[in-house]
Amino acid sequence: MPAPKKPAATDKGWRAVIARIGGLMPGIGLSVVITAVSVGVQYLEERVFSHPYLEALVIAILLGMAIRTAWEPNSRWRPGIAFSAKQLLETAVVLLGATISYSAIAASGLSLIAAIVGTVAVILAASYGIGRLLGLPVRLSILVACGNSVCGNSAIAAIAPVIGADGDDIVSSISFTAVLGVVMVLGLPLLVPLLALSPTQYGILAGLTVYAVPQVLAATVPVGLISTQIGTLVKLVRVLTLGPIVLCFSLFGRGLRKDAEGSVASKRFKPLQLIPWFIIGFLVLAGLRSFGILPESAAAPILRVASLLTVVSMAALGLGVDIGVLRRVGGKVTAAVTLSLFLLLLISLGIVHLFS
Repeated sequence: MPAPKKPAATDKGWRAVIARIGGLMPGIGLSVVITAVSVGVQYLEERVFSHPYLEALVIAILLGMAIRTAWEPNSRWRPGIAFSAKQLLETAVVLLGATISYSAIAASGLSLIAAIVGTVAVILAASYGIGRLLGLPVRLSILVACGNSVCGNSAIAAIAPVIGADGDDIVSSISFTAVLGVVMVLGLPLLVPLLALSPTQYGILAGLTVYAVPQVLAATVPVGLISTQIGTLVKLVRVLTLGPIVLCFSLFGRGLRKDAEGSVASKRFKPLQLIPWFIIGFLVLAGLRSFGILPESAAAPILRVASLLTVVSMAALGLGVDIGVLRRVGGKVTAAVTLSLFLLLLISLGIVHLFS
C-alpha cells in the first residue's frame, strides 16, 4: 500500500509559510527600527516641550524618506516594506473601530453635532474641489480633503487603502498637512485676545480646526481647563465622522481601487470589492464597542497598538517615496492644504460665535 502523501504536502505548505515570513522579516524589521527611533524622538519632545511638535508618525515618514534618499532597498527588503505599508495599515484601520462609541455623539447635543458634521461635510467637498482646481490627482485631492476636514494624518492613513492611494500620494498629503498642523497649534491661541473669544468659543474653534487630538490638547491647555474639555469633546465628535466617510468611499469609490494588474475592479458583485475586509472589521469592532460587548477599558491599549502599526506603516511608506514626485506636486499640495485650512478657519470662526 502506498504511503499517504498528505503529510508531505502539509510539510511543504509549512515550509512555504515559513519562507514567506522569513522573506518579510528584513523589511518589517527595518520599519520597526525606524518606528522605535521615531517614538523615542516624540518621547524626548514631550519631556522637553511638554507636547510633541512633530508626532512619531511624521518623524517615521521623514526618517524613511531620508534612508530611501541615501539607499534604495533591494529585493531582500522590498516584500516586508510593502507588507508593512499595506497590510499593517489595514490592520490598524480595523483596530481603530474599537475606539468608536456612538454614544459619545449623542451626548454632545444636537446643535453642536449638526455644526460639527456640517463643517466636516462642507470642508470635505471644498477641499476636494480646491485640490482638483489646482490640478491634483483625484486620490491625492481626496486625501488632502479628508486630512483637512477630519483629523489630519489619521484620516489620511485610514482613507488611503480604501481609495487605493499609493505611497507617494500618502506621504505628500501627510507631510504638508503635518507642517500646517504644527503652525495651527502654535498660532491658534493668539486668536483668543485678538477676537475676544470665551473659553467655550475657543475650545470649539480648536476642536473644529486642529488636526490631531494631542494637538488639540497642546493648543487648548495654555488657555484653560474649559477650553481643553470643550475642544477635546468637539474633536472626538469630529473624529467619529471618519467612520461614515470611510464607509461611503468603500461603497461608492470602487473605481478608485484597482487590482494588482492595474485594471478597474470587475463589475461583478464581490463583497470584499464593495466593502474591503478591513472596513468590515472596523464596523464589527465599532459595533462591539457601542453595544458594550467590548469593554471600554480595552479601547486605550487597542488604540496604542493601532497607533504603533500606523507608525510602522508610515515608516515603510517613507522607505518607498520617490523624492522627485514630491518636488513635482509639493507646491500644489501646499496651496491646496493652506487654502482648505484657511476656509476651515473662517467657517469655524462663524460657528463659534453661535455658541457662548
